[in-house]
This record gives sequence, structure tokens and C-alpha cells, in this order.
Amino acid sequence: MKKEVLIKKIKLQNMAVLIEFLTGSGLAIFFHRVLQYPEAAYTIFGIGILLSLVTYLWREDIEKTREELIEQYHHAHELTFAVVRISDPECQSKAQELMASTMGTISLLQQGYIPMDEAEFYLEGAKQMEQAVHQVKTADRITTGWDSRGALHNFYQANLHAIERGVKITRIFVVKRENLAETDFQKVLITQCHGGIDVRIAFHDELPSATDITSRNTDSSFDFAIYDDKVITDVFSKPGKYFGRKTREPMEVAKYLHLYELVEHSAYAVTMEDDKIILAGDIIPLIS
Repeated sequence: MKKEVLIKKIKLQNMAVLIEFLTGSGLAIFFHRVLQYPEAAYTIFGIGILLSLVTYLWREDIEKTREELIEQYHHAHELTFAVVRISDPECQSKAQELMASTMGTISLLQQGYIPMDEAEFYLEGAKQMEQAVHQVKTADRITTGWDSRGALHNFYQANLHAIERGVKITRIFVVKRENLAETDFQKVLITQCHGGIDVRIAFHDELPSATDITSRNTDSSFDFAIYDDKVITDVFSKPGKYFGRKTREPMEVAKYLHLYELVEHSAYAVTMEDDKIILAGDIIPLIS
């Protein structure tokens, strides 16, 4: 059907060009033969040829633009048309749910964020560690399994490789006070310190209670990394379809840099004593 319509359009365009050419030629012949005015005949013939060419090109350009607009329109409304064609009410409800989820993802992309599942998140973190040149600043929740979970273990190995290349890594663990004495957390702290990472502790209750620095409040995950002040990876505070996100948008990076400064300002340095990690200066000993 579309092919037949296209053939008809081409025939009409060719017919229009032929009519314009014949009209111009007829006028030129009339002036030359009947009025005996050859100069005007040549002028009319030349102008007629030019007008035919110009109108032909205009029509081609208009038709091309029209087809592009139609294609863009159908592409932009493809999902809407597909959902409208669903007749079953239950299927329609599920389709609307999927559309809402998709729009949430598109909203993130519009802001410059790439959403990722957990495996993708730690893989991206490892890649950014390998590409880091100067410094990596991170804020972390208590996460066990650095030496056992595959994705997290490989991410930690990328940390160690970065340190070997001269990259400085600072990791601030944002915790509750009651978490400090936990054996598993002590193990994580000791492993990180032995790896050459500058480990610090920040207490959740000492951080600002609310801020819009990252367009959200500080009840967020506090689980993000800043690579060379250019790229951000951040874990979502609430479980959902995606585990985390990544951005390199300068305005968003600036927000995380500000948030990191707040966390860093509230953080304590740590030291090791009797095979245990304590806050530097014995401010608060960690007793297991």
C-alpha cells in the first residue's frame, strides 16, 4: 500500500514538472514565433527552466521534511499506540504499570543519570577505579562481603590496583554508633586499612538532618563514590528496579562534592590498636 502511494506521488511530481516545462516552453515559442520577439522568448524559456527546477527542489524538500516529521511522530508515539491497541483490561493495567516504570527510567536519563542493577553498578565502579588518575572519594554504608561476594570483591581488587598506581582513595563509612563494635564491621575496617585506603568514620546522627544538596534528604544511602571529581556512582537509598546510578553531569557532580564535604567535615580518622580499629585520639574506643 505504501509503495503504491509513493509511486503515485512520484508520478504527480513528474507530471507537475512536465506541465511547468511545457508552459514555459509554450510561452517562449509564442513570443518567438507569433510576436517575433526572440530576446523575450529566450528570457522566458530560461526563467521557466529555472522556476521548474526551483519548484521541483522545493517539493522534494517539503516532501522529505514531511516524511521525517511523520516518522518522528510515529516513533515518539509508538508506545502509546501499542498500549491503546491492548484490549484486555488486566493487560492494559499491566501495560500502564510498565509505562510508569519506563517513564521513571527516562526521567533519570533526562537528568544525566544512567540506572544500573547491582552487578552493573560494581562493574562500573571497578571500571572507574581502573580509569582513575588522582583521587577517589567515597562514602559507604556498612557493607559486608568485601572478601567473599564476587562483584564486591572484584570492586575491592580494583581499589587495590588503583592504589598501586598512586591513586589516593578515601572511604568514609557512615554508621550508627551501635554498629562500631560489630565483628564483621571491624573486619571490613581492618581489611580496608591494610589495603592502603584512608578509612574514616562518620556517625549518621552527626550529619545534617535534612538537605537538598542532591535533590533529596540525608536519609539517603550515603553510599556513593566520586572519581577524580568527574564521575559519580551512587546507590539508591530505597530498594527498587535498579541498585544504583551513574552520572558525569557537572551540576550533579558539584552537588555530590558538596555533600561529600559535609560528610568529610563530620568524619573521624581511625587507627589500629591491639588488632582493633579505634577512632584516632581515643575519642571513642571500639569495644567488641
